[in-house]
Amino acid sequence: MLELIQFPWSPFCLVQRRIMEAARIPFRVRNIPNGDRDLVWKLTKERYYQVPVLKDGSQVIFETDADSQVIAKYLESKFQLGLFPPDWEGVQQVLWRHCEGPVEDAGFRLNDIYWEEMVEPSDRCRFVRHKERKFGRGCLEQWRSEQKLWLGRLEAALGPCERMLEQRTFLLTERPLFVDFDLYGMLANFLYSGHYTMPRRLPRVANWHQRMHQIQIQRRT
Repeated sequence: MLELIQFPWSPFCLVQRRIMEAARIPFRVRNIPNGDRDLVWKLTKERYYQVPVLKDGSQVIFETDADSQVIAKYLESKFQLGLFPPDWEGVQQVLWRHCEGPVEDAGFRLNDIYWEEMVEPSDRCRFVRHKERKFGRGCLEQWRSEQKLWLGRLEAALGPCERMLEQRTFLLTERPLFVDFDLYGMLANFLYSGHYTMPRRLPRVANWHQRMHQIQIQRRT
């Protein structure tokens, strides 16, 4: 059985989880503390420290760079999910960079505002240290004070997706491709704390999100 090593609210982990759930692929989840990457470091033979990591028997699959999509493409190859059709290859690359750029950039900050509700007390020091080493001292408090600003940036980043959904059921075609699952993961992270709903001025994105939450896709193997 496949095993997903993850943080529960990581947008990139939520992408892979939704793909496997939608394709009804049996898998189990192993949650690790945000501040403790020892298991990932060990599994990847000291080549990687981020999540998600996918374990398939003796194989350990992880991303090779920020734009690689190795895990999703492994699932695509193994189960023939139809998420990466050649006709949409370049377009998908452009779109997933947008999802993992300005959409994720606003979404994770808005979720992290409520970090104390998600992070176990034993991991809070490591969590704050990790965030402040990356984004600067006091970043979590700063994001809370800028909450309206980041909500506006998220809505603006989703504007092109709203317009795309005027013409079709999913972002690019009448069936979900990888970019649909990618955007779903970014928004699942934004919504994870339970303190937010989808922006009212983006009704098509909200309806699309509900479809993606329930969608099932066919496995060919």
